[in-house]
Amino acid sequence: MGTILVTGGCGFVGSHLVDDLVAGGARVRVLDLLHPLSHGGEPPGYLNPAAEYVFGDVRDADLVSRCLEGVEAVSHQAAMVGLGVDFDDVADYVSHNDLGTATLLRELARLPAPTRLVLASSMVVYGEGRYRCPAHGLVSPGPRTPQRLGAGEFEPPCPGCGLALVPEAVPEEAALDPRNVYAATKTQQEQLCAAFARETGAVVTTLRYHNVYGPRMPRDTPYAGVASIFRSSLEGGRAPRVFEDGNQLRDFVHVRDVAAANVLALESATTGTFNVASGERHTVGELAAELAGAFGGERPETTGEYRLGDVRHVFASAEHAAAGLGFRARVAFADGVRDFATAELR
Repeated sequence: MGTILVTGGCGFVGSHLVDDLVAGGARVRVLDLLHPLSHGGEPPGYLNPAAEYVFGDVRDADLVSRCLEGVEAVSHQAAMVGLGVDFDDVADYVSHNDLGTATLLRELARLPAPTRLVLASSMVVYGEGRYRCPAHGLVSPGPRTPQRLGAGEFEPPCPGCGLALVPEAVPEEAALDPRNVYAATKTQQEQLCAAFARETGAVVTTLRYHNVYGPRMPRDTPYAGVASIFRSSLEGGRAPRVFEDGNQLRDFVHVRDVAAANVLALESATTGTFNVASGERHTVGELAAELAGAFGGERPETTGEYRLGDVRHVFASAEHAAAGLGFRARVAFADGVRDFATAELR
């Protein structure tokens, strides 16, 4: 494998990918903004010294053009993640995620030959996951309302008859239904990359990460994942606060597995979209309890609070990634959580 450009290669997933690529003998160039919300503006201490680092913005076309010189493939990890503070974040999310992706794609399109591209997307593009009504079969529930959530009615009902729905593993062909700002920007990233592939003939693979956790997660911020928020509470001597009733279903996948999926995508000529997931479902409350037990901290507190941009259940079918990429997660949930309980946070 020749030179690989990893945007966002100083971050949570990106840095693990850089380590794996270097270990596999690749030459790696990293472009990373070192955004203050993620890094405090300073390079983290875990950066792999064998990689080349360029600190700058993926929205800077001249800089991106220079970073693409001699590059064989690109892994686009750079993005603002999470729900953020409130809707005031909308312009920053669109600028970093969508304008940044558009700038990268334009510079890739100007190269003399198509360049392999792997996009880091997210399960948030699905919105609510896949649901089946006993009477109507597969249905798409409407957005959850503050009235229902405030009354503790967390499960989405069938939009046709109001019956309780049964959640199922969501496959890649499910319709996209982004339900918050971050999800909308990831959906747009996917669509921009699909247009780029059609118009240039480039090989593009989209990886939809499910709930990634593991070493180097950022500490507790509005942009962090739930595992990091729980872990930060435990480190501070506080009980993890579990929203709603704690029964929200998710697929928690370890960052080492996510990095491995990226390597497989970069090495193959496979196009398409793949869930990157463990293929197992666990509740948010279960994650909090496992993490608290492994850390030796306070037992979780279930609060009944909610965030309007959250969805109730979304977990993955992992079969398409196994067949198309040869990817299966290897880190077991209990082992990964036990490791994360004492791992270094960023």
